[in-house]
Amino acid sequence: MALSDRFPGHFFSSRGWGLLGAGAVSLLAAQIMGRRDLLALAVLLLVLPLLALAGTRVLKPRFRVYREFSPSPVETSARATVRLAVARTGAGAGHAVMEEHLPARFGESPVFRFPARAAAGGTSRYEYHLRSARRGQFLIGPVTAEFSDPFGLSFHRHAIDDGDLLTVTPAAIELPETGLAGARGHDGVTPTRARANPSDDDVMTREYRHGDPLRRVHWAATARHGALMVRQEESVTTPEATIILDQRLSAYPHGVFGHSAHSSGGHPGSGEGDGHDLLTSDAFEWAVTAAMSIGAHLAERNYSLRFLDTAGAPAFRNSPSAPDPEAEEYTGTAGLQSIAESLAAIELSGPLHTHPHRDRTAPRPQARPQEAAAGTNTGSSAPGGFRSGAAAGTGNAPQAFDDTLMDKLSAHRLRGPVLAVLGGLTPAEARALSPAAGFGANAFALLVTDHAQDSGEMPEVLEALRRGGWRALAVSAQSPLPDAWAAFDRADTAMSAAADVRRGVGGRP
Repeated sequence: MALSDRFPGHFFSSRGWGLLGAGAVSLLAAQIMGRRDLLALAVLLLVLPLLALAGTRVLKPRFRVYREFSPSPVETSARATVRLAVARTGAGAGHAVMEEHLPARFGESPVFRFPARAAAGGTSRYEYHLRSARRGQFLIGPVTAEFSDPFGLSFHRHAIDDGDLLTVTPAAIELPETGLAGARGHDGVTPTRARANPSDDDVMTREYRHGDPLRRVHWAATARHGALMVRQEESVTTPEATIILDQRLSAYPHGVFGHSAHSSGGHPGSGEGDGHDLLTSDAFEWAVTAAMSIGAHLAERNYSLRFLDTAGAPAFRNSPSAPDPEAEEYTGTAGLQSIAESLAAIELSGPLHTHPHRDRTAPRPQARPQEAAAGTNTGSSAPGGFRSGAAAGTGNAPQAFDDTLMDKLSAHRLRGPVLAVLGGLTPAEARALSPAAGFGANAFALLVTDHAQDSGEMPEVLEALRRGGWRALAVSAQSPLPDAWAAFDRADTAMSAAADVRRGVGGRP
C-alpha cells in the first residue's frame, strides 16, 4: 500500500482539513469568549467534512468496467493492447480519478480521469499497452477509483471491478527444414495405401481425361484395360506426431525459481512481487519454448499433434491455463492455439529428488516465507519442506516411462515421429524410455540439462537412447533452438544406423 493511502490526507482533502482546523479554532474561541455564534460556526465547520466523509463511503457511485486484450492471448515479448470502457450504472455525477492496478513487471500503473474528455453515451474509453518477456497468467486490474463529495472535502478509494487474466503464451521460434517428416507428400499428407499396404486393385481408377496430370496415371490398370487410366482418388491421412514433454521437477533440479501461487490455491497472478509465480527454471523454459516451436513447425506441415507427459498422461493436465486439460490430440490452427494457451502457465511438478544417486547438493527453490515461518506443508513436498507446483509426486505418483506411456505410443504405432523434450535423465530412465523409439516412424530426443552437473552420466544416457533408436542430443538452456533442431540432420553414423532399425528394437507385438 502506498504511503499516501496510509496518510489521513487520503480521507480528507486540504479543503476538508482546513474546515476541520477552522472548526477546532472556532470551538476553542467559543469556549474562551462564551459566544454562541462561534459555537454554531464551529459545529458547522466540523460537521460538514464528517458528513462528506460518510457520504463518500455510504453513497458510493456504481460503475461497470469492460476490459479487452488485443491480441488475446499474447505471445511473450509481443505488445498487447488493453482497452478499457468504464460506464456509470447508478445515479451520481462528478469526477473520479481511476487507476488500473498492474503486476510490477509491467511497470507503472496507468492513471486516468473519469469521465474522459471524449466520453460518448456515458461511457469513457481508455487504452494502454503491455509487454511481458515471460509467459504466464497475470491479473490485470482491478480498476480503483477515488471519489470526492461535491464540495471536495473528502476522498474515498475502492475497487470497481475484479480484474481480468492476461494469458502470455510462449512464442514459437522458427525452425529450419529437416528430414524429420520422412516420406510424405508435398501437401503434408501421407498416402494411406503406403501404410496399409493394400493391393493395386483397391485403387479407384477411371479413364484418362484431357488435362489430367501424368503423375496420376495408374500404369497397372492401364495395362489391364488397354487404355490410359488414372487414379480417381487416393485415400490420404494426416500424419501424426507425438511430443513428450518432461515436466518433472526432479529432471530440472538446477536453478529452480518461483514458489507457485497456483499450487497454494492462490489466483493466477496473485502471488507476491510481479504476479509471475510459476515454478520453473531456465532449462524448463527452454523446453517449453522447444515444445511450442516444434508443435508450430509440424502444424504448419499439416501434422496432427499429440502431447503427453513422461507418465503417458495428457501433457497439460496440470496447466491452469489449459482450455481442455484432458485433451491429448490437437489439429489445425485452433489446436495450435490451444497448445500455446496450455503452455502459458505450465510448471514443474513432483518431488525435487526421486533418485538417491542424483546430486542432492543442487540449490533448492526457496520456500514461501509464510510456510517457512509456520514450518508446515499443506501438500506433497520435496525435501526441505518445499511444495511443488501441481499434484506432487509421492509414493503413489505415476512412474515415468512405464507401461502407460508405452501403451499410449503403441496405440499410434508408426503413424509419425515421436519427439521427446526432456530434462536430465538417469541411465535407468534412459533405458526405460529407449524402447519407445520403436513406436515412431522417427524418434528424436532433446535433453535439456546442465552439462557441468550431469556430464558424468550424460554419455551413458545418450548411448542408451541411441541404442534404442533415438536420435538424442544434449543441449543447455543457452543453446540456440534452431541449431539444436538442425543438428538432427547432422547426426553421426551410429545414430542414423540405430534409427534405421528402431522398428525392430523394443517394439511390442
